[in-house]
Amino acid sequence: QVQLSESGGGLVQSGGSLRLSCAASGRTFSSYVIGWFRQAPGKERDFVAAINWSGGSLVYADSVKGRFTISRDNTKNTVYLQMISLKPEDTAVYYCASTQSGSRWYRPQTFDTWGQGTLVTVSS
Repeated sequence: QVQLSESGGGLVQSGGSLRLSCAASGRTFSSYVIGWFRQAPGKERDFVAAINWSGGSLVYADSVKGRFTISRDNTKNTVYLQMISLKPEDTAVYYCASTQSGSRWYRPQTFDTWGQGTLVTVSS
């Protein structure tokens, strides 16, 4: 099992960019699917993006397509979420999570290990 830790959140103006990192511990990191989710105050945790073990399969929520890019470096045990053209509605706590499931990556219930989250605030 892996342990996950997010970093890179902060305050940015609308239209700005941020890169989030999800660092993992564990020798078998490369065998896991990693997903990014976000949760705004008073709302449910929503799917953002996911990437399979090789990086060859990427999935994005419609709300972030064309603006967010997920990638991974298995040599560094890290998954990244590059975010550009940020909007105030992107404001949330962003979580990374891991699973060995091959499907339903859009469902939080599919993922069994979670990081502590990193706050992204986009001002208008």
